[in-house]
Amino acid sequence: MPNSDEALWEVHQVADYLGVPVQTLYAWRKRKYGPPAGRVGKHLRYDPDDVRQWFRDQQRSAA
Repeated sequence: MPNSDEALWEVHQVADYLGVPVQTLYAWRKRKYGPPAGRVGKHLRYDPDDVRQWFRDQQRSAA
C-alpha cells in the first residue's frame, strides 16, 4: 500500500523518473538491486515514496 495518496507507479514511470531503460529495472530486480517493487497479478508496481527514498539513499551512499 502506498505511503501517500499517490497512485502506484508502473515500471515505465519508475524508469522515466530514474532516467534508466525499463530493461535496467528488470535486470536490477534479478540482481536484488534497485527500488522495491511488488506484484499486482503479473505486473510490477512501485510505491513512489519508496522509489524516491531508494534514490536518496543511493545519493548518500555515493557521497
